[in-house]
Amino acid sequence: MPRVTIQAEPGALEVDPARTAVVMIDMQRDFLEPGGFGETLGNDVSLLAKAIDPSAALLAGARKLGMLVVHTREGHRPDLADAPPAKLERGAPSKRIGDHGPMGRILIRGEKGHDIIAALAPIAGEPVIDKPGKGSFCATDLELILNQRGIENIVLTGITTDVCVHTTMREANDRGFECVMLEDCCGATDHGNHLAAIKMIKMQGGVFGAVSNSAALVAQLP
Repeated sequence: MPRVTIQAEPGALEVDPARTAVVMIDMQRDFLEPGGFGETLGNDVSLLAKAIDPSAALLAGARKLGMLVVHTREGHRPDLADAPPAKLERGAPSKRIGDHGPMGRILIRGEKGHDIIAALAPIAGEPVIDKPGKGSFCATDLELILNQRGIENIVLTGITTDVCVHTTMREANDRGFECVMLEDCCGATDHGNHLAAIKMIKMQGGVFGAVSNSAALVAQLP
């Protein structure tokens, strides 16, 4: 498969699609839909919905080419054995992880709210990583899966730009993966944080990655 050049900032990125994975982070009902955990935190979930259509277009292009697509879901075991007090007791939401909400127990694996939204649902053969933290590499087998497929580059999408996407990008950079984040396929509940997260990636010549958009990538897929 020929290498392609993705126009990005602070500089273009040349990748081999066969060695490039799309990692779609936490596009879950609890975060994106009204009544979910995100809304109980006081978040404006409508700001996240803008990432859905560009992400769907990206998925279609990546699947047509046979690229590896990996989905992640943040959530915990029903007994909360993997949820430390430092996470459970943080902040002052009206409901906490494990409480009953409109879509079942909040951020609990197997519950309706924990699942990925229908518009971006995984298809057969696409790994789904259940992670207990913000980063997608923490306490998961993501790195093993990527290495098994010979992945060198990661295309990062999902929510939120400033938390789980950023954390995963930093983790990936430390592990030697070259990353590009697609800004229109990501979202944050505070637009200022979204912009700041993008700026932080591009500083110092791309301190831990690059930033592009879905149209720039899809246009280059053979």
